[in-house]
Amino acid sequence: MNLKRPITSPALRPLWLVVMLIVLWDVFIRVFRIPPYLIPNPLSVATQLVAEWPMLWRETLPTLYATLGGFALSALIGVPIAMWIAYSRLVESFVYPLLVFSQSIPKVAIAPLFVVWFGFGLVPKVIAAFLLGFFPVVVATVQGFKSVEGDVIDLARSMGANPLKIFLKFRLPHAMPAIFGGLKVSVTLAVVGAVVGEFVGSNSGLGYVLQKANGTFDLPLMFAALVILSMIGVILFLVLELIERWLMPWHASQRNDLAATA
Repeated sequence: MNLKRPITSPALRPLWLVVMLIVLWDVFIRVFRIPPYLIPNPLSVATQLVAEWPMLWRETLPTLYATLGGFALSALIGVPIAMWIAYSRLVESFVYPLLVFSQSIPKVAIAPLFVVWFGFGLVPKVIAAFLLGFFPVVVATVQGFKSVEGDVIDLARSMGANPLKIFLKFRLPHAMPAIFGGLKVSVTLAVVGAVVGEFVGSNSGLGYVLQKANGTFDLPLMFAALVILSMIGVILFLVLELIERWLMPWHASQRNDLAATA
């Protein structure tokens, strides 16, 4: 029985990296004698995470709902707009610069307006998550659809394929890797957007916990909330990774992963 292979398997490598970072974190605090009011040690963060878990789980759900809502809007609105831009140079010349301009506006600066317009609750957080996750989806999807070779489309047309069949058989499969790349970036930014929305106007969620912990200088609680936020982003990213592998087992990146695993 080879015990070395499970230990060094690709699936466990991120776990070993996390363990190494935690050890380095603890060693750094001990060597430089950093006081706990500046950086808490890993044990105090873990203790606070266990002690406050019921409250943290309760506050995690609003953040998760806002993240999923904003991400869903980013995908449902961003992909059709990106297709519209990719298929029309006129639309691209009008809409694309406007989208780039909208991304230069700090979301923290305009997030209070959402509270004024929509009140406290889930809607402002969903909009903030949507605004942060929308642009990567559009950029990646436009790049994916515009990267289809013209010769391939001409060959399909010469063989009698109609526009719908060309889209389903050539354009969409060719663009899907780029679309999923944008979606994976978008879902992590949606977590940030949800927290931004909670910072400016909310009485629930992990962003609210961070604000409350910051006001009382409860650094272990703050770090515990940050750990949960990181885990939300990682889990959602991995879910999209699994969906991508399920939908695109034919893609070169998936074949390379399978070969490396074998």
